[in-house]
Amino acid sequence: MQKDIIAFWGYPEKDIISQTKIEYPEASWVDLDINYNYPDLKIIPENYCVIIKNIVNNAFYLKDRIIKILAPIGKDKCDSAYFISEILINEGFNIVQTIFEEKCEDYNSLKLPISKSKLPLRKKVELITNNIVEQKDYSNLEECVPAFGFWGVPPNDLSILELFPDNTEVFGWIRAVEAGYPGDYKLETYVKENLPTIFFTQAFCSKTALAKYLANKYEGLFIDVDNTPNNSAKAKIEAFLKLR
Repeated sequence: MQKDIIAFWGYPEKDIISQTKIEYPEASWVDLDINYNYPDLKIIPENYCVIIKNIVNNAFYLKDRIIKILAPIGKDKCDSAYFISEILINEGFNIVQTIFEEKCEDYNSLKLPISKSKLPLRKKVELITNNIVEQKDYSNLEECVPAFGFWGVPPNDLSILELFPDNTEVFGWIRAVEAGYPGDYKLETYVKENLPTIFFTQAFCSKTALAKYLANKYEGLFIDVDNTPNNSAKAKIEAFLKLR
């Protein structure tokens, strides 16, 4: 089988993305973070971040087609990403480890048109993650007056985002990715004062500690979901949005 895929997770360094596009102009790009419902190989423990499980299961399912994997392993992703990158190296994958921890020098200059737009929240998150490779211009989007905030990482099950109104502003790692600084702690932890915000992480993710801390600090709602949101998680979100 011909190898025709450049795989990646997180937000690889921009120069490496550009260089790889030049090197492999005909390759398809696949985000390994996303749940494609490939078989669970049970390599990763059951009680572990489902996004990391996705990466491993997707990589092995597509192994015969993957040319290389661009693998962020620093603060721009997480320690678990470093561990699994080493596992995949041992299993014969061509892994390009990257660390992209550049900090923003002028936070006031950030435009963030998608995070602040009137688009549905799910569409915002999809555009931001797709733009890691595509790099399209969304500066013409109309800005919303935010009534709520969503802080965190892209959920494994994006349907949870459909519970939120369109006037929900995006914060956390997703906002940092749109800004082009996925490892910027100051940017990732920023939220607007007095804006009712839900702080979301996948269960067993190291960011749960940060999400819980920020939820307490800003009187928001902390939510962690393992795989797909159950009725209890949905009810908490819906109650928070209705009562706040």
